[in-house]
Amino acid sequence: MLRGDRVALAKLISRIENNASDVASIMAAIYPHVGRAKTIGVTGPPGAGKSTLVDRLVERSRKRGDSVGVVAVDPSSPFSGGAILGDRIRMQDHCLDPEVFIRSLSTRGRRGGLARASRQVAHLLDAFGKDTIFIETVGVGQTELDIMELARTVIVVLVPEAGDTVQVMKAGLLEIAHVFIVNKADRDGAMRMQTELEMMLQLHPEAAWTVPVLLTEAANDQGIDAVMEAVERHGTFQTSDTVTQHAPDHRVHEFLEVLGEELRARVDRVGTHRQDLIERVRRGDIDPYSAALEILQDQRALTEILGADE
Repeated sequence: MLRGDRVALAKLISRIENNASDVASIMAAIYPHVGRAKTIGVTGPPGAGKSTLVDRLVERSRKRGDSVGVVAVDPSSPFSGGAILGDRIRMQDHCLDPEVFIRSLSTRGRRGGLARASRQVAHLLDAFGKDTIFIETVGVGQTELDIMELARTVIVVLVPEAGDTVQVMKAGLLEIAHVFIVNKADRDGAMRMQTELEMMLQLHPEAAWTVPVLLTEAANDQGIDAVMEAVERHGTFQTSDTVTQHAPDHRVHEFLEVLGEELRARVDRVGTHRQDLIERVRRGDIDPYSAALEILQDQRALTEILGADE
């Protein structure tokens, strides 16, 4: 993969997505090669036009010579567990471009707007040599803000029908957005939404970066150049002490997240050896908390869990 083999990249992504037992060791080998790509997150409510916007931004990035990766996250069904993964269809103009790699991921029930594997897949695309990586989240609600931990520049896409902007503030989007976009600006209420957002941003404490609020019509390819200019300006701003300041916290957060996922995966793999305890919990003979404490106080069980790496 590090030598530019797209098939190897696809296979590694599949191993990451399937949570193979060697994910941590794969990422440990990849990590020295990450940190060069520009990561741009695109988030917002369902139907805001995020995929169309990303498609236009990929086109602009290719015109300036960037190699591009796209991580598009689709929601999974809570009933079947399946997902449509249709973003490659929406971005079919780029599918045959060898300098564009698009990967759709299913949330697989995970909340937070991103799939579990999103961070690792972005790292793989970075190590593969992509200059710019776009990460498109599922439609976000009030707490699905994981993208702020992953992308250096976060674009929040809204539409005129998004409703009372107090709800936007409640969702926390004002805190994570580096660029606001009111898409489908040909509809009534677009300029009112832009004005309200600008007023609410002025109420926030003064910061070094002034968040722009831009009007776009992604479907008609209008306003995209202004978005690219804002993203580039924020990228230049990010080359200051801001990245250095937040990088340690992000590394610690990633460490704790990886540790939790590894422990959970090993607990799942060793679970069959503790079927008796699981059955006791199922019957109600023991409560879940006492059962968990029993595992934690059992040195043999802990050894099995920590050693379950195959």
